[in-house]
Amino acid sequence: MTEEKVLELKERTLKFRNDLVDILHHIQTGHPGGSLSAAEIITTLYFDKLNIDPENPKAEGRDRFILSKGHACPMLYINMAERGFFPKEDLMTLRQTDSHLQGHPCAHKTPGVELSAGPLGLGLGAGLGMALGERMKKSDAYTYVLLGDGEVQEGGIWEAAMAASKYKTNRLIAILDNNGVQLDGTLEEIMTIGDIGSKFESFGWNVIRCDGHDIASFSNAVDEAKMSEERPSIIIAETVKGKGVSFMEGKNIWHGKPIGPEEYKKAKMELGGQN
Repeated sequence: MTEEKVLELKERTLKFRNDLVDILHHIQTGHPGGSLSAAEIITTLYFDKLNIDPENPKAEGRDRFILSKGHACPMLYINMAERGFFPKEDLMTLRQTDSHLQGHPCAHKTPGVELSAGPLGLGLGAGLGMALGERMKKSDAYTYVLLGDGEVQEGGIWEAAMAASKYKTNRLIAILDNNGVQLDGTLEEIMTIGDIGSKFESFGWNVIRCDGHDIASFSNAVDEAKMSEERPSIIIAETVKGKGVSFMEGKNIWHGKPIGPEEYKKAKMELGGQN
């Protein structure tokens, strides 16, 4: 990735963080913490890595992105709107009655959403199925699945991990948003998962580690994952919940807390006040 591209994506990510704070303050609902931790990951995928066409969301041979940690959909929707899947004006209808932008992604309502999310632990198995389906069609498409680190406490993740290794689905790339915090506290407080990289390695996966807020680092990790010939890959992206807004960083309360007027002013000041 060129320095110019890195700079472009950094600017987009800052804008999208501002957009997210604007939207969630306006509607007084939504999930800021996990959306902010995934900002660089989702933006790099949508503006550099994914082979997708907003004019033809169901195009054969397209790459697929599954937001398995579906509560982070505000950042997904912001990226999708910017790419042209739907009008940007729709973003302010997030989580409102009759909106196609549900509180978790809905494949039946929103063009470009590949899998409806909500219950955690479903995305990796579904992504495996999509990757195997593309293989049967002799497609070169990649399937990306973004997981939350609280989510990998779910047993279904490990059933999918076993099967993905068995079937050598090298075009399946999981990404772990490893921010260390879930709804009710830290992972250590709720259900420690230990060395998650070693666990996936023991299941036969290609494990890659990166800084999830460093665009070049994450981009290089994706490129490395694409070099795997017989194993699925997981990119363990080290992140910070609420990244970019000091009073949200690392705080589980900001998993889904509304942004009040004074908090909004402080957040916008810290993010440079972009609109």
